[in-house]
Amino acid sequence: MRWNLILAWLVHLYTALGVVVAFIAVLTIEQGDFRAAFFLMALAVGLDATDGTLARAARVKDVIPWFDGEMLDSIVDYFNYVIVPCLFLLRANLLPPDDALGLAMLPLLASAYGFCHKGAKTADHFFLGFPSYWNVVVFYMFMLQFPLWVNAFLVIALSALVFAPIKFIYPSRSPRFRFQTNALGGLWAAAIFYAIYRLPDPPLALVFASLIFPAYYTALSIWLEYLRITESSVRG
Repeated sequence: MRWNLILAWLVHLYTALGVVVAFIAVLTIEQGDFRAAFFLMALAVGLDATDGTLARAARVKDVIPWFDGEMLDSIVDYFNYVIVPCLFLLRANLLPPDDALGLAMLPLLASAYGFCHKGAKTADHFFLGFPSYWNVVVFYMFMLQFPLWVNAFLVIALSALVFAPIKFIYPSRSPRFRFQTNALGGLWAAAIFYAIYRLPDPPLALVFASLIFPAYYTALSIWLEYLRITESSVRG
């Protein structure tokens, strides 16, 4: 029993390390080291993608029932997926200068709502509304150097989508197409790491090709949502 308790706490520590990663990412962004910041954002995704599996394996809810691991996970995710990317938006000058601060506040506010919405993670393992992948958004803005007005439009549109009653795939727990999604996600992650490694001269052809996975993720989410609505209408 003692080893189970130690293991459970180690899993929570593993999750909490994401806050340390986020803090160091903030420092690197302030220093203008965007390459290091991207590597840290990628490391945070790796921690987040694996801590849930470890938590279930260690049965942390049973061993330490009074400690809210889900709240810890949400705090860490909000830092890494929202605060760090929003700071990046400002320091990398990815938004129209006159409106940059106001635009950067939109993801902060929208995602604060999203993270506190009790139905944001559905019982059938989907995200309800845009799941605040702002780190991915700023990656493509920076790599592809979209016009600033396009970046502004994306920030506004995706902030609004946080509130949309549309289900998006939860890759590691999706009840459908999980293997295909995770396999494509692995290839996408490898492409992203290589593109970051090649900064400040990323292979643009590879970056463009990597957009296949976000497009697949979005299209599959919308298609599954369409099927859900259609099936509900038929049953109704």
